[in-house]
Amino acid sequence: MARRRGVLAELQHQMKVADQRAQQAQRNAVRAHDAAVRQAVQAQKQAERAAAQAARATEAERKAAEKEAQRLHVEAMLAEVDERNTRLAGIEEELSSLLASTLQVDDYVDLERLRVSPQHPPFDRTDLETPTPEPEKLVPPQEPVLTVPPEPKGLGGVFKKKQHAEAVAAASAAHAQAMQAWQAEVDQLPARQQELKQAHAATEEQRLAELQRERARYQEECAERDRQAAESNQVLDQLIANLGYGTAEAIEEYVGIVLSNSVYPEAFPVEPEDYSFDPATAELRLRVIVPGPETLSDAKAFRYVKASDQITASQLSQKAQKDRYSAAVHEVALRSLHEVFEADRRGLVQAISLEVGANIISPATGQPTYVPFVAVAAQRESFLGVDLAAVVPLATLEHLGAAVSKNPHGLTPIDPSGVRRS
Repeated sequence: MARRRGVLAELQHQMKVADQRAQQAQRNAVRAHDAAVRQAVQAQKQAERAAAQAARATEAERKAAEKEAQRLHVEAMLAEVDERNTRLAGIEEELSSLLASTLQVDDYVDLERLRVSPQHPPFDRTDLETPTPEPEKLVPPQEPVLTVPPEPKGLGGVFKKKQHAEAVAAASAAHAQAMQAWQAEVDQLPARQQELKQAHAATEEQRLAELQRERARYQEECAERDRQAAESNQVLDQLIANLGYGTAEAIEEYVGIVLSNSVYPEAFPVEPEDYSFDPATAELRLRVIVPGPETLSDAKAFRYVKASDQITASQLSQKAQKDRYSAAVHEVALRSLHEVFEADRRGLVQAISLEVGANIISPATGQPTYVPFVAVAAQRESFLGVDLAAVVPLATLEHLGAAVSKNPHGLTPIDPSGVRRS
């Protein structure tokens, strides 16, 4: 079982993973990959549209549309081939630069950079901070006005007096009725205004109560972030102090942070399984686990076969697969030694006893099995005298007196018991 990372080691690992992915996203290979994917999708959509048009067209148009659909389909398949080959080339490039990639950076970890400052997001319920608008003051309706018909004039007025009087009486009665309704509405205004005021007060009370709850919730979340940051920084302070004293536990924790800072390609994940420091000999015992050979694709390149309308892959030769996997194992061994020694500027670790192997399912028993591929013991001074940018990894391991599997790809183990510190 792999050794569980400490809090600080995990934090550093996640930071490194995020940084590596951000850098990888900027590479030309990734841009080419994305472009190939977009081209494949676009070509496939065009092919589908052409096929749909063919179903609706006349015979001549149908044949032309089918031909165009076939052409676009071939383009889509070729675009997919380009995408697969681009991805394959990216993986091969990463595998061939496992050691070189770490030589380009300083593996020292400044622990102060792991100090945490709590990041509080803005309060997310600012909508509750806006008071409910005051209810508008109710305005009485306009008072009804009595409008009477004008008195008739001339000779006809004598005969229309009765009608005029009746009209005046009707207008007066209507006005009186309107006044009664108006007065009733006016009389209700204070009560209606009071109802609006009470509803507003209730709404405001509810808003303020909810705002108080949300602010309390936000403050609790901020306090929890503060607590976690303070706890993390306290652990960091203790680690820095203990590392100053050179305690075994602090050195192991720092080594864990360094190893967590080393992020390998997704296609070839590498994990430290166990490590321990012996203060009596200043020696670090370290076991690193590489993925089994079956995790790597044996495809050399992809191509589209028009006759069968299939994408096929040419295979790497057995020798190429063996050489690729062996080289990766050798580079992981040297990279692990280099990263620990380089990161340990104080020279607390004077020697490293390293094993590199794989956890596999045994083809003979079907049970989980650990297979060691490399065992090497290196002293600090002699190892740092090696120019890793100009070496053949296997030759360097042999120079260090390492036990190296003759065929890691074939799961040939070594006997690590005979390896001693040089």
